[in-house]
Amino acid sequence: MTSISLTRFLIEEQRSRRQITPDLRLLIEVVARACKHISLAIGRGALGGVLGDAGAINVQGEAQKKLDVLSNEILLEANEWGGHLAALASEEMDEPHLIPHRYPKGNYLLVFDPLDGSSNIDVNISVGTIFSVLRCPEGVTEPVAEHFLQPGTEQVAAGYTVYGPSTLLVLTTGSGVHQFTLDREIGSFVLTRRDLRIPEDTSEFAINMSNQRHWEPPMQRYIQELLEGKAGPRGRDFNMRWVASMVADVHRIMTRGGVFFYPLDAKTRDKGGKLRLLYEANPMAFLVEQAGGAATDGRQRLLERRPLALHQRVPVFLGSRNEIERVTRMHLEHDAART
Repeated sequence: MTSISLTRFLIEEQRSRRQITPDLRLLIEVVARACKHISLAIGRGALGGVLGDAGAINVQGEAQKKLDVLSNEILLEANEWGGHLAALASEEMDEPHLIPHRYPKGNYLLVFDPLDGSSNIDVNISVGTIFSVLRCPEGVTEPVAEHFLQPGTEQVAAGYTVYGPSTLLVLTTGSGVHQFTLDREIGSFVLTRRDLRIPEDTSEFAINMSNQRHWEPPMQRYIQELLEGKAGPRGRDFNMRWVASMVADVHRIMTRGGVFFYPLDAKTRDKGGKLRLLYEANPMAFLVEQAGGAATDGRQRLLERRPLALHQRVPVFLGSRNEIERVTRMHLEHDAART
């Protein structure tokens, strides 16, 4: 069977669906090349001197790892000169990064988490890159933060890369979700799975149980049902998986089903949640919905939330549709009972 490279796949999509512009195709290819460089740096690990803390704190108030900084620089440098972007925004930077005037500018905005799950890098657990592409508003030549504040329904493409035993790129441009595997011998991403689909039902969930005492009552109730297993109201046993790398946890769901939760809790209430709407929640929600799953903040569809700030945080519930609808309904019923 003929191998289909990412480039060939995108060209064929451009011809057949006409929803991928030449600039969007080239932009995705540039992001993919940057991810290959990040994969190489991660693969070298201690040999490349990239492990450990960078000695700095990012805008999120988190200690940066050396690979956080390096991954961010790789993505910035790769995307500055291509002529496809008007600006970029990164989880690691306070403000958007404008394309230098010496380079041509395009009509897209790129947002990304350069290295999701980086706290795991020193112990050799899978990490990843998450990205999302938006259109730059018409007539805007010098984008600022407010121009990135678009609901997730406005995304034109989103994807993530998993740096694990193999390096995988999972991508949507609005017509399904497709998986590419990095062939290290030829240096290209090759299509290995078309049209990923998340089963509607599941018996597997991912959540940080150490936060249980801080959750809202409906979340407590839902998880208790799962833990009671066959003896409880669900009548079957559930398994829990938690990697503490969103990319790794979500990819497992994309591969075999399941649900991922980072609910609102007493520790994160003042911030609005734990995960970032633009850099993590929206791109993952787009991918999950394109694969037949569902994604909410516990009360409403994630993709319909209008961002209020560049680094806004939100609760995240995503994965197999029937479970997400059940836990969301429990939150809404709880709210209704209190009014």
